[in-house]
Amino acid sequence: MSRPAPVILSFRRTFALLILLVVLPSAGLSGFGVVAIINERAAVEKRLEAAWRGTLADLSAEVPRALSSGRLEQWGDRLAFVLPDQQELSDPEGTFHVENGLVRTKDPQLAEALAALVPEAASLPTVPTVFSLATNGRTVMVAAERQGATVRGVRLSNVALDALLSEKAQGRATSEPVRFTLLPVPRDASSEGGIVNRLMSEVAQARQNALGPPVLAERVLSAPLQDFRLVVLPMGEDPVASASTRNRAVYGVLLGLFYLTLTFGVGYTARVLYREARLSRMKTDFVSLVSHELRTPLTSIRMFIEMLALGRLKDPAQQQEVLDLLTKETERLSDLIERVLDWARIESGRKVYQRESLPVTNVVDAAVAAFRTQRHGDGMEFTVKVEDGLPHVEVDRVAVAGALLNLLQNAYKYSGPTNRRIALRAQRDGGYVNLSVEDNGVGIARKDRKRIFERFYRVDNLLTRKTEGSGLGLAISKRIVDSHGGRITVKSEPGQGSCFTLQLPVARE
Repeated sequence: MSRPAPVILSFRRTFALLILLVVLPSAGLSGFGVVAIINERAAVEKRLEAAWRGTLADLSAEVPRALSSGRLEQWGDRLAFVLPDQQELSDPEGTFHVENGLVRTKDPQLAEALAALVPEAASLPTVPTVFSLATNGRTVMVAAERQGATVRGVRLSNVALDALLSEKAQGRATSEPVRFTLLPVPRDASSEGGIVNRLMSEVAQARQNALGPPVLAERVLSAPLQDFRLVVLPMGEDPVASASTRNRAVYGVLLGLFYLTLTFGVGYTARVLYREARLSRMKTDFVSLVSHELRTPLTSIRMFIEMLALGRLKDPAQQQEVLDLLTKETERLSDLIERVLDWARIESGRKVYQRESLPVTNVVDAAVAAFRTQRHGDGMEFTVKVEDGLPHVEVDRVAVAGALLNLLQNAYKYSGPTNRRIALRAQRDGGYVNLSVEDNGVGIARKDRKRIFERFYRVDNLLTRKTEGSGLGLAISKRIVDSHGGRITVKSEPGQGSCFTLQLPVARE
């Protein structure tokens, strides 16, 4: 049973798999980040409430204990509620008396709140007691005592109570400036007055939350002060808002960096995958091309050898012609093999250059001699012009001459079958010596100029399809020139020929 051939993922499938395995989980993670940003204020409020829980528990026990130690004193025509240290907590306008079911006080709102006290007046203790009253949306804290059938008392001042809280809170470490105060406990008006009262109550509560100071933490006092809550209010900037804004900014920046990194990573990975897929395709094409280029001369050599071996050629002139063709095909085969091996040495880093300071003419003469030998008898106009007084260059003569020879061979190949004109010039350009090869060939399009120095790349046009080549010549030339600290440039327009220039640095004296 034959084994199935391995499946190689295409670039599109690989990229789609990358998107599925990276982008989708990242989108889910980003969703969690967005939810965290949205809920950040609630999270900060919970943290602050937990931080203040212990302090509020202590104060909610100390304040009632301090109030229970107070007493009522008659100060002129009014009552005063004072602590053992003579600190007054009462409102000067809040004195009241309850007798025979009637409430006597100067404050009509206080009288309305005390109406609930009338039925229970007889059950009040005879010692000063502090308790809260809540009626019709108004909440007060009073201190009262019973004297026979009469109940006397006074409303406590909110300012004085805040001062007492500040005194009790002194010495407690806080991370931000805050103040403690007593606020009424919000009451649910859903059962009082129907829908209209309920809506009005909700509107009033929303307005208070929007316009009033933000509450950092709170704790409802125990009976008989159950209508009040002990709250922590910020002094200055709202720490909840500042902390949540800061954290949201941090989350936003981190999320932005995450998306930026993700985009860069996906883009870079896609680019690498695309380049690898393209390189793999080019290598495949190169193998096919080299196989074809090797098969052609080998077939010719085999045919010529068989003709000579079978004695089919009796004429010495025909034998000499066949021998010349054998020499040419052998050189072609040797050149192709040498080029592939040379590129392998360069790619593996095993290429060693024997540099020496020598005249430019040595490099030019070596390349020109090899080129003339290969193209001996071919009809073309070939000119060589070397500027006088050129400085020496420190190069590997064989390697640089080979790079220059590659340019000359390309100029010959892509100049068309007739009316070929090739010019080789050597001249100084600052700290460099330029070796330029110019032809009157088909030229190179702008989109192909940056890629012609890539390995295995060949411009796709009618002439290149008919011209033999491996796509390694310019890549090898660029590697050689780069290794010598120089550079290779090209100027070309379609239909107007090309000019390749090797720039070699001048040798140090």
